[in-house]
Amino acid sequence: MIRVIVADDHPIVRSGIVGLLSLDDGLEVVGEASDGVEAIELAHALHPDVILMDLRMPRLTGAEATARLAAELPNIRVLVLTTYESDDDILGAIEAGASGYLLKAAPQEEIVAGIRSVADGHTVLAPSIAATLVARMRAAREERPQLSPRELDVLRLVAAGGSNPAIAKALFIGEATVKTHLLHVFEKLGVSDRTRAVTLALELGLL
Repeated sequence: MIRVIVADDHPIVRSGIVGLLSLDDGLEVVGEASDGVEAIELAHALHPDVILMDLRMPRLTGAEATARLAAELPNIRVLVLTTYESDDDILGAIEAGASGYLLKAAPQEEIVAGIRSVADGHTVLAPSIAATLVARMRAAREERPQLSPRELDVLRLVAAGGSNPAIAKALFIGEATVKTHLLHVFEKLGVSDRTRAVTLALELGLL
């Protein structure tokens, strides 16, 4: 039996979700919350397996409540069930620690299957949500500065603490060439010093 808390600030919508879940013998709704604060309080009191979480709620949003739950009760899985599918809503919920993101317009069987999958430790995303995330990742990859293999070689040696003469010796090139590569790296990354070039390259996953 999978124990579920339903968190939604609209009473009629919440009742509809509860009624839908009650039709499945393997699911038990153990609590209902009308906002993020209540969801956290009920989670501490009832220790459900899954919380079905709306995003736009008073006092504490679904994303904020999810982040709190991830820190305080990491064994409880959160499945976002909402009408919102903007990039910011999706990323905010996933970054907060949600294990899944489904839309309220989804068929009943998809929602029930999503709860079961999340309870088993899997991640569940509605097809449109998955497509949005993939598009966002592709855009970020395209926007990421592209360094040449030699520029990356130079930057790796800078990250290791190498001086220009040491880098030149290691790569069998002249110091002037090292300086030229570094200037190109600075220009592509939009920085003005070696330290920031290394830290930004690490943040962007270039190193």
